[in-house]
Amino acid sequence: MARPPFPPFTEETAAQKVQAAEDAWNTRDPERVALAYTEDSVWRNRDQFITGRAEIVEFLRRKWERELDYALRKELWSFSGDRIAVRFQYECRDASGQWWRSYGNELWEFTADGLMRRREASINDFPITEADRRIFGPRAADERGGLIPVR
Repeated sequence: MARPPFPPFTEETAAQKVQAAEDAWNTRDPERVALAYTEDSVWRNRDQFITGRAEIVEFLRRKWERELDYALRKELWSFSGDRIAVRFQYECRDASGQWWRSYGNELWEFTADGLMRRREASINDFPITEADRRIFGPRAADERGGLIPVR
């Protein structure tokens, strides 16, 4: 199954790929998200190593069971050929009601048919109050492509 846009990426197509990933992850639908990855995709997510779509689905299912009200923003950082670098932030709350903002960077590598074969994510979590939240659900159309503030 092909997943456009395809490498080699331009600035425009890399930004489209980043926005498509943000949109998919904001659905919190593990099966839908997993379709963007190869059957044998390899991930490093924090301190976890994940291989293949089935493991991706299970990982995402567990993630969104504990990261409640998850909302994500991604920003294109760099691209070259079949690779894209992204920075992102997401907010969620845990079962106790504590809100978190997570800051991260991802390195992506794609196949010729536009599926991601490798994803490496480094992520740091920062506790916030509910009043400090700034990410509420999917991005509105007029906010797409905007920069994510560092703080």
